[in-house]
Amino acid sequence: MNIKNTFSILLLFLSLAVFSQDSLYLTSTIPEDLKKNANTVIRLHDIDISLNSSSDMSIKERRIVTVLNKEGNDNVDAYVHYDNNVKIVALEALVFNKFGALIKKVRKKDFRDVSAVDGGTLYSDSRVKYLEYTPISYPYTIEFNCEINTENTAFIESFSPIDDYFVSVENSNYNINFPSDIVIRTKEKNLNGATITKEELPNKIGYTAKNLIAIKPEEYSPSLIDVAPRVLVSSNKFTLEGVQTEVTDWADFGKWMYNDLLKDTYDLPASTIAHIQNLVKDETDDIAKAKKIYEYVQDKTRYISVQVGIGGWKPFNASEVDKLGYGDCKALTNYTLSLLKAAGIKSNYTVVYAGSSQRSLETDFTAMQGNHVILNIPTEKDTIWLECTNQQIPFGFIGDFTDDRDVLVVTPEGGKIEHTKKYTANENVQYIKGRYTVSNEGNIEVKVSETSKGIQYDNKFFLDGKTERDLDTYYKKRWRYINGMSITDLHITNDKSAVEFIEDISFKATNYTKKAGNRMLLSINALNRNLSIPDHYKDRKLPLKINRGFKDIDEVEVRLPQDYKVEFLPKGVAIENKFGSYKTELITKDDKTLVYKREFKVNEGDFPKEDYEAFRDFYKEVSKHDNAKVALIKT
Repeated sequence: MNIKNTFSILLLFLSLAVFSQDSLYLTSTIPEDLKKNANTVIRLHDIDISLNSSSDMSIKERRIVTVLNKEGNDNVDAYVHYDNNVKIVALEALVFNKFGALIKKVRKKDFRDVSAVDGGTLYSDSRVKYLEYTPISYPYTIEFNCEINTENTAFIESFSPIDDYFVSVENSNYNINFPSDIVIRTKEKNLNGATITKEELPNKIGYTAKNLIAIKPEEYSPSLIDVAPRVLVSSNKFTLEGVQTEVTDWADFGKWMYNDLLKDTYDLPASTIAHIQNLVKDETDDIAKAKKIYEYVQDKTRYISVQVGIGGWKPFNASEVDKLGYGDCKALTNYTLSLLKAAGIKSNYTVVYAGSSQRSLETDFTAMQGNHVILNIPTEKDTIWLECTNQQIPFGFIGDFTDDRDVLVVTPEGGKIEHTKKYTANENVQYIKGRYTVSNEGNIEVKVSETSKGIQYDNKFFLDGKTERDLDTYYKKRWRYINGMSITDLHITNDKSAVEFIEDISFKATNYTKKAGNRMLLSINALNRNLSIPDHYKDRKLPLKINRGFKDIDEVEVRLPQDYKVEFLPKGVAIENKFGSYKTELITKDDKTLVYKREFKVNEGDFPKEDYEAFRDFYKEVSKHDNAKVALIKT
C-alpha cells in the first residue's frame, strides 16, 4: 500500500470520527422515532462514578441534550448542587444551534450561583450552580460537563436514563468503579423491553441504554418512576456528614441513623422543657398531650424548604429551632420529637417519599432513600402519623402527601419498615345535603351544606383563610355549569378535631332551566355533576391506576315552580362494576317537591391497560346520568 493510499484511509477514518462526534450536535441526525412525543432528546449522557473509598467519591458527567421546542427547556438539567462536602472540580456548558455550530460557551464562573434554601439561614452552605440560558430559536443543543468530588458516599446516583415525560434517549452510559473491600448492590427496575445492556466486572459495573422512546403521560396511570427503566445502586460501606458506617439491612441502617445523626440533637433548653411540661400538666392522656404539643409547634414555627439529600440528613438541633422558630422537615420533625420526649411521650423520626404518587421506599434494597421526614407515634390501638411542616393540617392527619406507602421508622433499637395510613374510599367521603327552589322564570335559589372527610377533606382545607374574592372565584369555577351564579351567604368551618371540612353556601342563579313554549327542562342534579371524563387514547401504553377511591353521597330537595307540574321523571339508575358504583333515585315527596338522591363511589386499584376504555365508559355513563332532566309543563 503506498503512502498516498494510507493517508487517504487515515483521513477517511478521521473524518468519520469527527462526523460521529459532531453529529451529536446536529438536529438532522436524530432518528425520527426518537422525535415522536419528545420535547427533548438526550443525545449522549455519560455518568462515570469512581468510588475510591467509603469516604471519597468522584463523579464525572457529560450530557448532550437537544431541545426541540419551548416545553423542552426544563429538561436541559444543567445544574449541580454543592456544599462543604461536595466540591466542584470542573464545570462548563456549550450551546450549539440546529446546524451543530457552537454559539455560546459558558464557564464555571458564568453559571448562576444561588442558595439551595428557600428563605432563612439554615444550611446556608447548601448551594446550586445552574445554567441560565434563553434560547433565540429551536431546536438547539446543550452540552453540559461537570465533575465533582465528595466525602459523602451515602448517595450513589441511580442509573435513570429517562427522568421525565416527553424525553427520549439516544445513548446513555453509566459506570461505577469501586475498590475490592466495598460491595456494590444494584436493583434493576423496568428493564424488560428496553434496549439496555449490562457489564459486570470484579471492580466495575456498567449499563448502557440506546434508543429509548419518549414516554407520554396518560391519565390514571402509574407514576413515571414506576414505569421508566431504572437501576438503584448502593454501597455496603459509606460516609455521611463525616460519619462512616457499614449496614446490611434496615435494622442496621436505622440504628446508624439514630446513633450518629439523631440522638445528640434533642438538646432543648431547660426553660422550654419546663414550659412543655407545664403546658400538658392537666392532660392525663398521652394523645391529648401530643395534640397540644403538636399545635404548639404549629403556632410557634414555620417551614423552610431544604430537601433531604441537599441540606444533609442530620437535622438541625432542637435548641436552634426553638430559638429561630423555623426549620425544614428534618428540623421541625426532630423538634416535635424532642418536645414530646420532654413530656414523656415516645415518638419516632420517619423517612418517607412524599408526594401524591404514593411512592414507597424500596423495602428490599437498604440504601439512602426518601425525600421527606414525618413523625410516628406508636399507640396501643394504632399508629399516629404527624406532618410537622404544615401549620394548618389537623393532628394525626397526613393526607395525600404521605399516605399509603412504606416508610422507614427510626428507633433507638434500629430501623423498621412500616406502612402509613391508607384512606379508603369509604373514608374519603363527601356528604351533600341541600335544597333549591325553581321559579316560574327558571331561576334557582340554593342552600347547601357539604361535609368532606379523608382525602376529600385534604382537597379542601386550603380554602380556610382564603379571601371572599378567592372563594367567590373558586365556587363559580366549581359550579361552572351554572350560569349567572351569585353567592348570597357563605360560611366555612374547618373542624380539625373531627377532621371535617364543612361548607354552608347559599346562592342564586338566573336562567338555570331551559324553556320551550309551555315546557321547562330542569337538570335535576344541580350541585354535584361529574364533569371529568378521562381522555381517550387510540393506543394506550400504560396500565390503569386509580390511586385513591372516594364516595359522594348527595340528598337534595327540589321545590318546583309554582305554575308547573311534572310531565316526565327520569328513572333511577344503578351501576356497579370493579371500578366502583353509581346509583340515583328521584322521589316525589308531593306535587311540588322532589327529592334527588345520588351516590357515586370509585375504588382504588391497579388494572391492565385493556381495562381503561371500560373505566372511561363508566365515567361517561355517570356524566350522562348526572345531566338527567325533569320535564315540566305549565299548568
